[in-house]
Parts: sequence; C-alpha cells; structure tokens
Amino acid sequence: MTHRPGWVFYLSLLLLLAFVALGVAAPELLANRAELALHFTTEHFGWLYLFATTGFLVFCLSVALSDYGHIRLGADGEVPEFPYPAWLGMIFSAGMGVGLVFWGVAEPMTHYNAPPLGQVPAGTPEAASLGMRYSLFHWGFHQWANFAVVGLAIAYVRFRQQRPGLISEAFRASLGDRVDGGVGHAINILAVVSTVFGVATTLGLGVIQINSGLVSVAGVAFTTSSQLAILGGVAVIFLLCALTPLESGVRYISDANMLLAAGLLLFVFFAGPTDFITAALTNAIGDYFGNVIGMSLLMTPYTGEDWVERWTIFYWAWGLSWAPFVGSFIARISRGRTIREFVLGVIGMPVLLSAVWFATFGGTALFQELFGEPGIAAAVNEEISSGLFLMLQRLPGADVLAVLLLVLTVLFVITSANSATFVLGMFTGKGVLTPARWLRVTWGVVQGLLAGVLLLSGGLGALQTMSIVAAFPFMVLMIFMAVSLLKSLRNERRQAELHEALLRGRIQRLLEQHEAELTAADPLEQLPPDSDMKSPLRE
Repeated sequence: MTHRPGWVFYLSLLLLLAFVALGVAAPELLANRAELALHFTTEHFGWLYLFATTGFLVFCLSVALSDYGHIRLGADGEVPEFPYPAWLGMIFSAGMGVGLVFWGVAEPMTHYNAPPLGQVPAGTPEAASLGMRYSLFHWGFHQWANFAVVGLAIAYVRFRQQRPGLISEAFRASLGDRVDGGVGHAINILAVVSTVFGVATTLGLGVIQINSGLVSVAGVAFTTSSQLAILGGVAVIFLLCALTPLESGVRYISDANMLLAAGLLLFVFFAGPTDFITAALTNAIGDYFGNVIGMSLLMTPYTGEDWVERWTIFYWAWGLSWAPFVGSFIARISRGRTIREFVLGVIGMPVLLSAVWFATFGGTALFQELFGEPGIAAAVNEEISSGLFLMLQRLPGADVLAVLLLVLTVLFVITSANSATFVLGMFTGKGVLTPARWLRVTWGVVQGLLAGVLLLSGGLGALQTMSIVAAFPFMVLMIFMAVSLLKSLRNERRQAELHEALLRGRIQRLLEQHEAELTAADPLEQLPPDSDMKSPLRE
C-alpha cells in the first residue's frame, strides 16, 4: 500500500468540484435540476426509503441478539480502544450534534403549527403531543440503524478480518476480488460523494443555526452573505483541527461538546418546566413505541400529500447520506467491542439522549407556547431556526445561555466536519487509519465549498433536496452491504463450528489412544468382565 491516493480520490474530487463549479456559475439551474431529481426519486422510490431503513433496524437488532452478538470487532479478548463514556461522546457528537441543536425546538414547533398529514387541529395540545412523537421517531432507532449497518460492516472487515477500512471491502464476501478493481472503485467513489453531500447538509444547518443565534445575541443580519461568512470562519477552525491526530483532536472536542451539551440540558431541564418535561418525555416514548410500525411505513397514495417526502424521507435520506461517514467513524473508534455491545451502544444510548434532548428543549418551548407567553410558534413559522434562542430568552441567564449555545453549535459543526475529513481521508487513502494531513485538509475545503454552494442555491430547501437525491444510490448499496455482512458472519460461524468439530475429534482420538495405552499396559484389563479365569495376581 502506497501513500499516494488512487483513482477514488481523483475521480471523487473531480465530480464534486464540477458540482461546485456548476453551483457557482448557475445556482438557479442547479436548484431546478435538483428539484426535478428529487421529484423523480420520491415519486417512484419513496417507499424504498421506508422499507430499507426499517429493514436496517430489524437487521441490526437481529444480528446483535443472535449468536453473532458475542463476536468481537477485533481479536478475541481484545480490549476496547476508548473508554465507554468517551466512545459514546464521539458517537453522539459526530452523529447527531448539529441536527439536535437545529431541530430540538424547530421540529416540535413546526408540527405544532402544521400537524403531520392534518391528523389533529393546529395549535392544540394534540398537535403538541403529535409533534413530540414524530420528533422522537425521526431521531430514534431508524436513524441510528443506518449508521450501525455501515459501522458494523466496516469494523468487522477492518478489525476482525484485518482488511483496509474501505466501504468496498464490506462487499468482498459477495463480490470477491472484484472489489479490488473498477467495481470496488465505483463503490468507494459513491461513498465519498454521498458522505460529502451529507456532511455539507449538516454544515449548512449548523451555519443557519449559528446565524440565527447571532441575530439574537449580536444583531447580525440573517442573510446568505452572513451565512457564507460564518461558514468561512468555521471552516478555518475545523481545517486547523484536521491537522491534529484523532486522539487529541476529535476526542477532546467531542468531550467538550458533551460536557457543554450536558450542562445546557440540565440547566434547561431544571430551570424550565421540569414536571412538564418529564411528563412530555414519558408520553412521547409511549406514543413512539405504540405507533412506530405505522409511522415507519406511512405513505399517502390516497391524498397525494408530500409531507412524508418533506419530513420522514428527508430524515432517512439524510441519515443514509451520513451513513458512510458516521458509520466509518464509529467503526474507527469501536475496535475491541462485541457486535452486541456495538449495536446496542450505537442504537440504544444515543436514542435515549435524543429523546431527553427533545423533551427538554422542545417540551420547554411547547410549554411556553401553551401555558406561558406565546410567540415561539409564530417565530418558527417565519424563520425555522429562531425558536431555540427565543425559548432561551425566557429562562434565567438568557444572555449567557445564548452564548453557550452558540459555542456548542460551533463545536458540533467542527466535530462533524473534522470527523468527516478523517473518514474521507480513509476512503480516498486506500483505507489507512491515519490519513495524510494534506488529504484531510483537501476534503475539508471541498466540504466547505459544497456547503456554500448549497446555501447559495436555496438554503435549507437545497440542503434537504440534495440529501435525498444523493442518498438514493448508497441506500441500494447498503442493502447489499447488509447481505454481504451476514454472509461473512455465517462463514465465520461455519469455520468456528468446523474448527470445534476438528478439535473434538482430535481430543476424542487422543482419549482413545490414551485408553488403548492404559489397556496395553495392564493385561488384566484385557480379560472379560465375567471371566472365571484366575490369576495368581488376583488371588
């Protein structure tokens, strides 16, 4: 393996730079073509997003709870590389940090203003309850199952089979040596493109949220120019962080993220309507589990409404486009953990934290709207990212809270982008665990450029559109990836069973040989049990 990047790097870079050039030269044309692609994808394949994501959740839980769950992602008996709290912190920061900050108040309040599919009247307690239920659903088990499938496949290949940490290697059980040629290169290029679009979407959301916070804190105008300037400043920071090792870069920033997020969460929980928050959390969890199957496979063929496409399919597509990045990053930090520990840790704990986050921030906003001073719903209806800071203004120490939340958002953006530079460096650096610095910086620049182009082409709408379109081909790949992983696990079990059978046979032969030697050494043992022959020795 050489240190020079191969075709995957050059072709991926060429495709993405061509997209950036088109966005700069003709942003309106890009937005129109993206809308056409979105309409075609959701109209003909929207159902596949729902079935595939639900299937990934069933697959992960089935593998974790089966006999495969004890298999270690590494050598037998190997100790995990990172402590459990640090491991969870990096997973949570890389996977959902920016999204939770952006949507924590925005999604429940948006559903409060316009309930999903008009199931209940807007602006009512029923709409508030429905908004919390769908918020937990969109940030629950399905979303993290997307990450777990890719992460499990890559970690198994890299640490169990000792192969390069490339997406294409996860298909070796099905495709054989073809993953070393053009087919494997095409898979890795698709993973790179999907990852860059997914991370660019997150960068865009984070920049919009930072801009909204600066409007509240410093009176900065909420414009595309402001957002591009913020993006430039954040890009400089995460590019500098990309020059540091993973252990001293992402890990410590993610630790700071978790401490700051936990501090803000606890403050809002106790300074806000604590009893309402706990009741809302309990009610939302019950609603979620009671309706999860129906929500998972909900389509609107009889009404033609596009709510599912704008919300559920967007979320699943966003998660799918993030899957190669987050999954590979989680795989990178999960060496030494068992499959069961991996799946339950990746799917279980972050979902619980997400539920508490939405209940605390979204629940506080809903309480203020229903029982206190209204206005958050109207603000969110006008500018979706403004509700969070308006909610904080009604709590003690509002100015300090707003500044801390801005810092948290910036840190989450930096963590996501910095983690992505590592993963993209792995994908385009032939699977090395520590990509060259120039390679990480290159992908950091590309992420920033693409996020800027999407902001120019339509802001939040363009970010959502490109997530759905870019995720579709990788979703199809993930289906085959899950099949290939299952095949690899079955092969390992068969080899283990064969080894165990051979070992038992060898032990049996040794026992028989030992018994024969003992019999040969004692002639008395050769007599029949009921023999009447007498021996001087017996007498």
